[in-house]
Amino acid sequence: MQKACPECGDTIRGRVDKKFCSDACRNSYNNKVNKDVRNIIRNTNNKLRKNYRVLEELNPEQKSTASKARLVEKGFDFNYITSIYTTKTGKVYYFVYDQGYLPLEGDFYALVKREQ
Repeated sequence: MQKACPECGDTIRGRVDKKFCSDACRNSYNNKVNKDVRNIIRNTNNKLRKNYRVLEELNPEQKSTASKARLVEKGFDFNYITSIYTTKTGKVYYFVYDQGYLPLEGDFYALVKREQ
């Protein structure tokens, strides 16, 4: 019994456990399967990536400060974060992956990078 490639339908030749006829078919099939099906997922991931790049750019030394205006000017969207960390003293840090910020007085933010 010959197996057919799930991507193009061609006959698969070679090892018995082989699933695709070529690397191109394997890549094409997996790209289709793993594609973000909904726009909301793709848009959210794009905004998280943008926020991460902004924090990374404005925080090259792992600790710095920035104004809200500067963050917004760079395209930062405060509605998109990945986690929140509350310290024992009650300070609330907002993180986009390992880049984070702490609201300070007067529309300023302390920018930090979480150590792994």
